[in-house]
Amino acid sequence: MISVAIITVSDKGARGQREDVSGETIRPILEKIGALVSWYKIVPDELDVIQSAIIEAVDRVKADLILTTGGTGFSVRDVTPEATRGVIEKMVPGISEVIRMESFKKTPQAILSRAMAGIRGKSLIINLPGSPKGVRESLGIILEALPHGIAILKGEVAECGKD
Repeated sequence: MISVAIITVSDKGARGQREDVSGETIRPILEKIGALVSWYKIVPDELDVIQSAIIEAVDRVKADLILTTGGTGFSVRDVTPEATRGVIEKMVPGISEVIRMESFKKTPQAILSRAMAGIRGKSLIINLPGSPKGVRESLGIILEALPHGIAILKGEVAECGKD
């Protein structure tokens, strides 16, 4: 079982002025790989608050996978990648690269995403877009690889190569 924490980054969502459709979009997609959402939080676009939420999801909740949604664009308030960079121990650039590459095939605006992915402890942290469509498309691109990567982090798989 893969335990998942969802962190939605939205000023309006944190104030209760907007329903979190993107965060809720994640749940049924993850069921396809046997993942269970064990923790969920909506936070404002504030660097220190986002960092605290990620640290809590990793260090206290012990989630295997932390998915953030929102705050990855060009807006002055968009600081999710910077918050993520500040708390990870290892970068995993391939995840964000492949999401941008595949998404670019659908829309040229995909290259404007600043999303990133990384590892803290034994948790994989991935920034997703803030729209439900972006969440669905992004997870669709990487979903198949996630169980293997998480199994490696958890120490359940030692060998990755195939003969």
